[in-house]
Amino acid sequence: MMTPQEASARTLELCRMAPVIPVLVIEDAATARPLAEALVAGGLPVLEVTLRTPAALEAVRQMAQVTGGLVGAGTVLNAADVQAAKDAGARFAVSPGATESLLAACEAADLPLLPGAATATEAMRLLERGYTTAKFFPAEAAGGASALRAIGAPLPQVTFCPTGGVSAANAPDYLRLANTACVGGSWVAPKAMAASADWSGIETLAREAAALQRAS
Repeated sequence: MMTPQEASARTLELCRMAPVIPVLVIEDAATARPLAEALVAGGLPVLEVTLRTPAALEAVRQMAQVTGGLVGAGTVLNAADVQAAKDAGARFAVSPGATESLLAACEAADLPLLPGAATATEAMRLLERGYTTAKFFPAEAAGGASALRAIGAPLPQVTFCPTGGVSAANAPDYLRLANTACVGGSWVAPKAMAASADWSGIETLAREAAALQRAS
């Protein structure tokens, strides 16, 4: 059984591998492997496939076979999602929030979870259980980089991956914060590019994202 401390250490390690984690909503599992290969080649090895489509779990299976890639499942909401994600080959899970039952299910399954928090109270509840790495969601709707900076003042021991409304334009605002390890965003894999199999274009976007500077 994985402890919250072990889970947070692992998710923090993943967050520090690149400044951006692509957040992917995949409609066609046939695009999953070449998409992952393009993103990994561009310098973004950690990938999140959201469990929002019928193709999502097969996409996780396909991406799990890509050398150099580390695929996780996003929008994990309950114990059934946890088991399905792990069975598909997910190396970590991401959730928009956190419930006691979800945290317990991930710990029991030895699946590191990046739990969501949008307020200081939610971050404190995670901290009380032992989680020190969290997803700040929905980042822009919750106040953006200024809100995350404010949360970091009294809670410097919590490190975040902000997602939700994060783009190439505002990602640097988050990455300059001391309590931000990386950001999550979908702009590195536009649906139109994936649909047209423009893998070189996606690789270029990934390279640009991988070059973003983080706080030292």
